[in-house]
Amino acid sequence: MPDQNNYADKKAFFRKMLTVYGRKAVLEVLQDATLSCHAVHLASSNRRDRIIDEIEGIARQREITLKHHSRAELARISRNGRQDQGVAADIICPDFDSAEQFISNRLQGPALRLLALDGVTNPQNLGMIIRSAAAGAIDGIIHPGRGNASLGPLVIKASAGTIYRAPMLHCDSLAATLQHCQAQGIAICSLDAAAATSLFDYRPNGHCVFVLGNESEGVSREIRGLADTTLSIPMRNGVESLNVAVTAGLVAFSSMLGQSL
Repeated sequence: MPDQNNYADKKAFFRKMLTVYGRKAVLEVLQDATLSCHAVHLASSNRRDRIIDEIEGIARQREITLKHHSRAELARISRNGRQDQGVAADIICPDFDSAEQFISNRLQGPALRLLALDGVTNPQNLGMIIRSAAAGAIDGIIHPGRGNASLGPLVIKASAGTIYRAPMLHCDSLAATLQHCQAQGIAICSLDAAAATSLFDYRPNGHCVFVLGNESEGVSREIRGLADTTLSIPMRNGVESLNVAVTAGLVAFSSMLGQSL
């Protein structure tokens, strides 16, 4: 736990925390000894059952703080009172950070390959993007707080648990963050089916951010206007576009295969 008198330390600490809710989801997290849990939150009105007993037992065994709350208080913690089942847990995700802080820390190092999400609203797509990025050659995923799916149970499930170890980089405004990237000499690439340059032919000279757009509308006009380069994925048989999660997978693995980036 950070120094309670140091605002910057506390802000950085809570930035790395992901609150998981739901009895089964929390139990699965507690059963994974590789995950660090800051606290378990329980509604005082919970009816006793096997899962609640297991959650409390494992928390005590692992010396994790147990906190009891009113139902309304727990709903504020989980941010989903209808589905939290009276249980939530705060998980410490060491690779969560603010986008600007991450970039500042890594700017002088090897060339970064980042994904940026511009309106990815489907939780399953977001989870699969996270899974592909974690497995492939992506150093960070810029996840704006507005306009994208939140990091809830569907995202966690679709990511197959990789979200806890993925480099998720938070920001309030994607446009402002990309402008900050450009000011630091980082290239901005927008994925666009109509672009003349293929993803597989593109060779950035240094750091680069690849922007993935909304499932139906693609990259927004504002973000397209910031892009230094637009890239496409070659299609055959009259196929117009790919699912955004599939596109993310191609971006993530193309450098590993030596085909681009």
